[in-house]
Amino acid sequence: MRRIALLCLALAVPAFGQTTLNGAGATFPYPIYSKWFNEYHKAHPEVEINYQSIGSGGGIRQVLAQTVDFGASDGPMSDEQLGQAKVHILHIPTVLGAVVPAYNVAGVSELRFSPQTIAGICLGKIANWNDKSIAADNPGVKLPDKSIIVVHRSDGSGTNYIFTDYLSKVSEDWKSQVGKGTSVKWPVGLGAKGNEGVAGMIRQMDGSFGYVELIYALQNKISYGAIKNSAGNWLKASLEGATAAAGSVKDMPADFRVSITNAPGKDAYPISSFTWLLIPVQSKDQAKGKILIDFLNWMLEDGERMTAQLDYAPLPDNVAAKVREAIKQVH
Repeated sequence: MRRIALLCLALAVPAFGQTTLNGAGATFPYPIYSKWFNEYHKAHPEVEINYQSIGSGGGIRQVLAQTVDFGASDGPMSDEQLGQAKVHILHIPTVLGAVVPAYNVAGVSELRFSPQTIAGICLGKIANWNDKSIAADNPGVKLPDKSIIVVHRSDGSGTNYIFTDYLSKVSEDWKSQVGKGTSVKWPVGLGAKGNEGVAGMIRQMDGSFGYVELIYALQNKISYGAIKNSAGNWLKASLEGATAAAGSVKDMPADFRVSITNAPGKDAYPISSFTWLLIPVQSKDQAKGKILIDFLNWMLEDGERMTAQLDYAPLPDNVAAKVREAIKQVH
């Protein structure tokens, strides 16, 4: 009996011990990444994937410094950043998400925001909730005489990049005065760290306005508005709207670095984006490289089926097929 017990114990212990992959970066996809890494671990108990949700800027810095096995970002790395890399880094798109204009105004549950209104609020030109611009977007809604408290990201952030990329497309004033980037100099407002921090501050502060990834608004039960898209239609964020925005890309670039904010099309939600894993083509540890390849293929086969549970949209089939080919570069 003792021999049988020892044999069973030996079989229960992974033959090659535990391997931990470390990653860091975007908070935008953290809910789905957390689920994926947990589910992958269930299927492969010998592998742990440790992911730190520190913001896209931090993820880019750490993958460039080679202190992590992979990074994650919602804003693509610049040519200058890619030029600093010691090994070639792939942008692997994983899911589509939507950034929403979130707000907390007592007694007001449904609002609409035109692009010009969003830009005006973020520039500090629209400073009160009963401003005529907000009233024009929302006929019949009783708006309070209350100051707007703008909440923005304080850290280097892909959500920043998506939101400011959108604002730079719809507002010449924003483009010339602030511009786009993972970090920008905000004209007005209070800073908070991560999508989590911005959502928490909006939830606590009456009169606040900010921007977060859709899942953070839903999880925190924060109101978020409809936006007038490039076709003139008012849309609230949805998986279908993000998918429609992605469908506007007829020729996906070979490196997958593409913007889909303010996309054309009557059904395209205007603040949509891919988010990317930043994968070095050559891992410092060959065994970890093989695990990364296996995980990325698992993501395409199994992980993409889980996206709707957490309000992300899966990769379009044509993009997934290109990603499958790109993964072959990793070793």
